[in-house]
Amino acid sequence: MRDNYFYMLPHIDHEEMMWLNELTKNFDDEKLRRFMMLYQNSRKDPQMILICTLIGFVAVAGIQRFVLNQILMGFLYLITGGLCLIGTIYDIINYKKLAWEYNKTAAMEAAAMVGYKY
Repeated sequence: MRDNYFYMLPHIDHEEMMWLNELTKNFDDEKLRRFMMLYQNSRKDPQMILICTLIGFVAVAGIQRFVLNQILMGFLYLITGGLCLIGTIYDIINYKKLAWEYNKTAAMEAAAMVGYKY
């Protein structure tokens, strides 16, 4: 039953699912439902990050950083043309890692909101 909640997340990979299972293993059904509602609303899909990065590669650099709430880095990319495209190319290669780092933080924040103790 627990995995059914996680399968609803778009483009979830095995590592993220295992991490979420470990994070929520002590949650009852009500806490898990509230956690999933909060996490789903804040989670960023890795495919969306890739698309934003590709748009930044051909148009306005830094869109992916703004989407990931990295505002200062987004402005830096915007001003420098994606750090002369090197930063944008790096983000294209590592888009899954960028999304995973953001999602991990979002999961911890959602868990804290439903009463998870670190």
